[in-house]
Amino acid sequence: MKRSGEEPVKGKKVAETRDGGKEPAAFPIVAVGASAGGLEALEEFFEDLPLQSGLAFVVIQHLDPTHDDMLAELLQRRLEIPVNRIEDGMTVEPDHVYVIPPNRDLSILNGVLYLLELSAARGPRQPIDFFFRALAEDCHERSVAVILSGMGTDGTLGARAIKDQCGVVFVQDPKSAKFDSMPRSAIKEGAADVVAPAGELVTRIGEYFHHASLPTDDEAEQKETAGMEKVLILLRRQTGHDFSPYKRSTLWRRIERRMNLHHISEVIDYVRYLRENPQEVELLFKEMLIGVTEFFRDPAVWERLRDDVVPELIGARPDGGTLRAWVAGCSTGEEAYSMAIILQEALEKAAPAQRITVQIFATDLDKDAIDRARTGVYPAGIAKDVSEERLRKFFKKEEGGGYRVDKEIREMLVFAPQNMISDAPFTKLDILSCRNLLIYFNAEMQKKLLPLFHYCLNPGGVLVLGSAETIGPATDLFTLIANRERIYRRLETAAPIERMHFPVAFKLGAGKVPAGDVVAANRPFPMVDLQTKANEFLLRNYAAVAVLVTEGGDIVYINGKTNRYLEPAAGRANWNLFVMAREELSHTLFEVFRRAIRKKEVLTVRELPMAANGGTVLVDITVHPISEPAVLKGMVMVVFSESRACKPADGKVLPEDSKDQRLAELARDLRHSQEELQVLREEMQTTGEELKSSNEELQSANEELQSMNEELTTSKEEMQAMNEELQVVNQDLMIKLQDLSRTNNDMKNLLSSTDTATLFLDNELNVRWFAPQTADIIHLIASDVGRPVTDIVSRLDYPTLAEDTREVLRTLVPMKKEIPTKDGRWFAARIIPYRTKESMIDGLVITFLDITESVKLAAELADCRALLKEHNEKPGKENGGS
Repeated sequence: MKRSGEEPVKGKKVAETRDGGKEPAAFPIVAVGASAGGLEALEEFFEDLPLQSGLAFVVIQHLDPTHDDMLAELLQRRLEIPVNRIEDGMTVEPDHVYVIPPNRDLSILNGVLYLLELSAARGPRQPIDFFFRALAEDCHERSVAVILSGMGTDGTLGARAIKDQCGVVFVQDPKSAKFDSMPRSAIKEGAADVVAPAGELVTRIGEYFHHASLPTDDEAEQKETAGMEKVLILLRRQTGHDFSPYKRSTLWRRIERRMNLHHISEVIDYVRYLRENPQEVELLFKEMLIGVTEFFRDPAVWERLRDDVVPELIGARPDGGTLRAWVAGCSTGEEAYSMAIILQEALEKAAPAQRITVQIFATDLDKDAIDRARTGVYPAGIAKDVSEERLRKFFKKEEGGGYRVDKEIREMLVFAPQNMISDAPFTKLDILSCRNLLIYFNAEMQKKLLPLFHYCLNPGGVLVLGSAETIGPATDLFTLIANRERIYRRLETAAPIERMHFPVAFKLGAGKVPAGDVVAANRPFPMVDLQTKANEFLLRNYAAVAVLVTEGGDIVYINGKTNRYLEPAAGRANWNLFVMAREELSHTLFEVFRRAIRKKEVLTVRELPMAANGGTVLVDITVHPISEPAVLKGMVMVVFSESRACKPADGKVLPEDSKDQRLAELARDLRHSQEELQVLREEMQTTGEELKSSNEELQSANEELQSMNEELTTSKEEMQAMNEELQVVNQDLMIKLQDLSRTNNDMKNLLSSTDTATLFLDNELNVRWFAPQTADIIHLIASDVGRPVTDIVSRLDYPTLAEDTREVLRTLVPMKKEIPTKDGRWFAARIIPYRTKESMIDGLVITFLDITESVKLAAELADCRALLKEHNEKPGKENGGS
């Protein structure tokens, strides 16, 4: 344990949190969860703990409920700070360690620990998850979770809850853990912030809290705000998502957490770090999306929906149909599956005459969370939130200890990544669940989203909000059904247009165009640059009246006086070229414009007659699709020019010229008509060829689909036949497995009852199996299976074991030897080949029979014989001597 060289963690001195909550306590609380192999990990964890760390530690270890634990005493021997066994109502203090007693659950409220009696067991007990969740709700960003060695998944769900409250999660490196299931589960679910060996975690926790930064004056506040804006710009540039509508306090807590993990105190330094490390931008993006969820959170809400709300919606569909729901911000899917389950239960209870199908859309901004939701697999800890009946009915037990959502429930849901702010919403909904999501948005965005929710719902549709959310001023859009549960019904009042925010595509505000974006035809253009480029283009190519338009004909820029050719249309203002063109020009202009766009070439139509100043003028129109410069790419320049007048200015026509002039006009009209007819013919021919090609492709696709359908039908029949065969094979295998298990048990009992040490080796002299008695001779444990027998410490004085075993494998002749041990015992070792049922040699069998007594008796017998012989020889010597 470290006694000096480190300063205590400084508490955050904040008069009020940024959300207006109460002042936090002055020190963080570290919850340490461990299970199998936890004692060794805990000793390593506390080894470098300083005397004055400023932290409080609460240890939650899986303990045997039937025995008194000695964990507190064992830790106290290694630590010089107080180690307390928790008693009900004990107040947490810094520089103390608190250990949970056996057979109790632990919770915390306002820094005071409370012991709870165990409830009726439903699934595996998860004391670590239970306390982690309570700590997250009580301490928020001061909560720290540490997950050490252990089996199962306890701690994973609680760690996610702590991250949602801007706490931090430290996980032991699975490579250094004696049992790695708990650490691996937390890492797999994305709950770990720091992964390191147990001995390094305390130091990393201290470093994290030493770098906490909060503004201390107005100047620092301004720097922080500017730095945050730069962080949001970098996020938007790399991820395409704009977090500016989110609450500043929420954003700052997430950013500060990442800064602390990297030991960065100033936000401007973090901006520099983000620019130098693009992968950190992605991690920060994930940080912004952290959302904790659980099955049937706030049970009263789900009971109200199942018992009252959904039956009304079902009753309104006597002829059947589809019940549509949208779960916005579904995170990893727990709430979406909860919705599906209660809808299924309500349908089963109502038993409608006509079949009603259920379609649930579940969306979230986090694509990784959506991917996890799609799998429908959750850890064993959900048994605390899901009743035993629902677990049995709607879930299947996984081999790894978790649960998989039943196929029938899974098929009700469609999971998709979606940004509620910028992506188009789902419509014609009966239920819209947006729980605990609005609280992250600022007031302006909330006002925009509520009219959108009103638009998405069917008449009589239901809106479900979180316990801390309300509809605010939108009382003309929704009426309250259940106050405590925050359930609202849509009112039949159309939302005013000015309040409607329909996110078809996200529109960036002025001055917020991301760097590097290519300006498209439907985006706002930088007008100064546009005017300069348009003028340069006109001077270089034309010197006439012209308009710059998009490919849709919307006017962007006008050069010169166009009132002779364009005029505002009656009604609502519409700056479109084809709407504003003079009647004599509009038809021909549209045809030429469309042809130029299609062929990507400059086209000119000449001598179009148009009435002007009491006479007729001939107008030339040039349509020029632009490819350069880049700022004008995708736009079209339309140029108008007058060739000549057909009539005198006073409108009088000379008699001798009238006939020729009339013929000339008719010829021009005929020429224009022929040109238009030719354009139409070309377009019809092109369209016909395209339709013919499309028809051929559709026919081909139809044939392929028919062929595929036939193949799938055949495959289905083959799969059914194969499934039946597999069922029969599975039945046979189960019977054989039972026989094998019974035979295996018989063999084990037989070998154990003979009191003969038996060792099975493979052809490489690796241990395959051993009887329990063998461990008394050769130091074998279960993990030694697969290791060479020559590498294992033995009591036998048998240096030629390897040579003898290889000799038996080579000659297949059994060998028997008497081998002494280092403690004075003797064993008769017999080595014989291991023969399979097919008479194949697959290793060796070595038996060790204890012959210590026989050797001793033989030695005593030899001594007796020697004495007897000596005794018999003495009389002869005596007689001979006399």
